[in-house]
Amino acid sequence: MGACKSAHSGEFYAKKFDRKWTGVEVFLSMAGMRRVKSRGRASAMKGRGAPKNVDDYLAAVPEPSRGALLKIRATIRSVLPRGATEVISYGMPAFKHKKVLVWYAAFSDHCSLFPTAAVIGEFKKELKGFTTSKGTIHFTGEQPLPSALVKQLVKARLKQID
Repeated sequence: MGACKSAHSGEFYAKKFDRKWTGVEVFLSMAGMRRVKSRGRASAMKGRGAPKNVDDYLAAVPEPSRGALLKIRATIRSVLPRGATEVISYGMPAFKHKKVLVWYAAFSDHCSLFPTAAVIGEFKKELKGFTTSKGTIHFTGEQPLPSALVKQLVKARLKQID
């Protein structure tokens, strides 16, 4: 069985079955490989459906992660301007003021705060001891982010937006 790319639409077709294939299917077919399920980053909420609100999200998170997220939530609330709201964005709790300020979430082996890459870059020195990547800070229930640092991160993010 072979595959060819349509000259007009850029879509792939299987010659034998005359159906559209995705680029991944064509690649896997040509390589003789099969697709396997990803074991990537599993959210603590996985398999429970999308939460309707932040309280539902947090109720489904097991301890000690729930305690760490509740502390993060209270700390963030303490520095937000009047009119800021809590929302579920990308399946995670977030705070919004004009636009989303920060997200936070629990995963199977850690929790994360997502204050944006620019804010993380600004506080790189203060974040030593925590795993960071482009837009996230990882922490655990046993080693939560210090409240003073969370306040600084949120204030820096507010300055970006205002």
